[in-house]
Amino acid sequence: MKNDVEKIKSKLMNLGPFLPGSLSVQWNVCGKKSCACKDPNQPKKHGPYNQLSFRVSGKSSSLFIKEVDVPEAKKRIKRYAEYKELTKSLIEAHIDLVRKEGFN
Repeated sequence: MKNDVEKIKSKLMNLGPFLPGSLSVQWNVCGKKSCACKDPNQPKKHGPYNQLSFRVSGKSSSLFIKEVDVPEAKKRIKRYAEYKELTKSLIEAHIDLVRKEGFN
């Protein structure tokens, strides 16, 4: 049981940087009245922009990701999913340990 806890902790420590959220592609309309993005017949929106949307401490936020950084952002988002699974496993391992050995 203690071995399971230590294995999970080790995996967490070696996980690397991660990011919560999801990536999407956005097209925007600006505020200029005469811009091509406002054309009533054939609007040409600005973009594409890669946007990471996430929630931290109950607050929604987002940030734009440069095209060159999209592959790394995707890796970090995937690592966040691994982080969540590992923390869930760690909680379960601690509960199992207390059930088997108590609070010693």
